[in-house]
Amino acid sequence: MTHLFALTVALLLDAAFGDPRWLPHPVRGMGKLIAWLDRRWNQGAKRRAKGVAAAAAVLAVVYGLSALVVYVGYALSVYVGVAVEAALIFTTIATKSLAEAAEEVRRPLEAGDLPAARRALSMIVGRDTKQLDEAGITRACVETVAENTSDGITAPLFYAAIGGAPLAMLYRAVNTCDSMIGYKNEKYREFGWAAARLDDALNYVPARLTAFLMVLVYGGRRFRRSLAILLRDARRHPSPNSGWLEAAMAGLLGVQLGGTNTYGGVVSERPTLGDPDVPLRSAHIRQAVGMMIGTVLAFTLLLWIGGMIVALAGAWGESARAL
Repeated sequence: MTHLFALTVALLLDAAFGDPRWLPHPVRGMGKLIAWLDRRWNQGAKRRAKGVAAAAAVLAVVYGLSALVVYVGYALSVYVGVAVEAALIFTTIATKSLAEAAEEVRRPLEAGDLPAARRALSMIVGRDTKQLDEAGITRACVETVAENTSDGITAPLFYAAIGGAPLAMLYRAVNTCDSMIGYKNEKYREFGWAAARLDDALNYVPARLTAFLMVLVYGGRRFRRSLAILLRDARRHPSPNSGWLEAAMAGLLGVQLGGTNTYGGVVSERPTLGDPDVPLRSAHIRQAVGMMIGTVLAFTLLLWIGGMIVALAGAWGESARAL
């Protein structure tokens, strides 16, 4: 139950402060360690084995340090322990910063300032943005909000509920490894193999749970249609997990996501998700952010319900053994 208290406090901290740039962030330290290992080990023969060792080293350091800090906190008092856990979990989630980043795109887009909207979008996506129109900008932003609802918020909360701050930090370390070396290009195909596979594995349950919860909470009159689109389109996405969130949001908004993207001038064709019942407009960004926030709240409530059931089952088991 202490984990649940800690993750709830972490959400409140995130709502209040977001991602303050002045605060030393553990992800920066993870990034430096990953980059150091990349420079030294991503060369020569046996790159896959070296990549496995690099991922294991990063996870061991991150989990070990996090567990040590949490242990010391709880050794002092339960209140200190919860506070330490909350502070660490706070660094693994990004509800407010994701919402603010999306708003930085929406505001100039609604004002008709496409160049400013493109510049803001380029800060949160990897695709080329210079030629995107309103629909293209909106699609990219909505896709990012959808994907990061799980990657950036509910997945770390899921692992925090299971194993506290150390497991949430381990998840964030895997996610950071994947974002830095988990590419399928010549340089990282072998070295980043372990990071990419681990990220896929850890996101499997949270992504699907979040997608179904999003449809349940926001389906309304579109529930059956949104659920059908989710089940029809989720597996079309190249990522085994991102497609679930994007398909869910596409069905709920009545828009079509996916399609043609350009990366460094190279065209990438992706399967479409959802049906184009309505054209993509800037207002969909606000709706996507609202659904993201509501889904996170519902997910947190679900974690609390699950925790209470486990706690009650444990208490019942203790009572039964005592008798």
